[in-house]
Amino acid sequence: MIGVVYLGNNQKTQERLKYIPGQLVRMTNAYKEAAQICTPHVSNEHFLVFFERNVRNEDIAAITYLRKKCRSVYIVLMTDTMTDEERNIYIKCGINDTIQQEASVTEMNKKIQFISDRENVLFSDEVPKRGILKFQIPIWKRLFDIVVATLSIIILSPIFIITAIAIKMESKGPVLFKSKRVGTNYTIFDFLKFRSMYEDAEHQLMELSKDHNQYKDQDAEEPKSTIPVSSGDQAEMAMMNMGMDSEMMISDEEIMLVGDDFVVSESDFNKKKEEENDNVFIKIENDPRVTKVGKFIRKYSIDELPQLFNILKGDMSIVGNRPLPLYEAEKLTADSSIDRFMAPAGLTGLWQVEERGRGGTMSAEERKQLDITYGQTFNFWLDMKIILKTFTHFKQKGNV
Repeated sequence: MIGVVYLGNNQKTQERLKYIPGQLVRMTNAYKEAAQICTPHVSNEHFLVFFERNVRNEDIAAITYLRKKCRSVYIVLMTDTMTDEERNIYIKCGINDTIQQEASVTEMNKKIQFISDRENVLFSDEVPKRGILKFQIPIWKRLFDIVVATLSIIILSPIFIITAIAIKMESKGPVLFKSKRVGTNYTIFDFLKFRSMYEDAEHQLMELSKDHNQYKDQDAEEPKSTIPVSSGDQAEMAMMNMGMDSEMMISDEEIMLVGDDFVVSESDFNKKKEEENDNVFIKIENDPRVTKVGKFIRKYSIDELPQLFNILKGDMSIVGNRPLPLYEAEKLTADSSIDRFMAPAGLTGLWQVEERGRGGTMSAEERKQLDITYGQTFNFWLDMKIILKTFTHFKQKGNV
């Protein structure tokens, strides 16, 4: 648990801070005294300072002094509204975060817990030197990618030409399909494939995904506690009008979330949100949008060959995690998913050879965990093993 200090003279705030569970908050209205308190006695001692906003010039002097004297301090500015100019000034002089001046004991305790849980990252000596943590592809892997991609394009050039002609003869539209994908470090790039669908395929995707998505949890249900209402602040009245006693539906501990046209318990809302995040991947079984040529080139993974140009450009690697469409990647930004993007984006990868090559089905969570495993353990020999398995699994057994 990090040490907590309050710097200010608001008695109401001081009174609330006394009730932070399991936490003794040291209080002062002098920034030099706060700096003395925040001077660590041991190497891994860190401090959170709740700084109550007052007069701007005095605040800047206090925050600058704290930042200069105390390396292991995280400053949370207690404030109400701020202009963009004021926000920039306070950020430049050294605040890390903000919280409402009238924040409740619960809100302040959540802020303390949030920072405590990330103590090793927020107070790491390496963070100021390195800035934002980014994945850098190893030199051996980049050289391997360039050599293999170049040779593959030369050797496979007849297949490129034949495939392009076949696609053009069957249906209208460009030979190559280009879409925005999210790869390493959440970088967005133009992802290339041979077009295997009719031209309007993207417009049909969301409707088809409702009934044919292989990754969708078939047992997922809508929150049962959702109650439609005509006005967001009339939840209890709505339940009474429906003939329901609110005490029968909601326990003292239950929190109800009220929207413009619904009321739902917080627990049900969170459960539904978790289900949505668990089902982030979309893959359509027996997709009616696929052309005859498309079915063939998909079956033998020929549609993936243009990604060799992505690899030469540096967007991808030969082996890595599959780059995701924007609508899938935007749901994988939680701490538990970030490691998936701290790895190379690849043409082939661990999940393809472990499950897809055997024609088996896989949940979204299983796929995500395989991606994270690769990101944490990849090396030259693992890449070679995956490449060898790819040659035996390039033919898809599923009709997808």
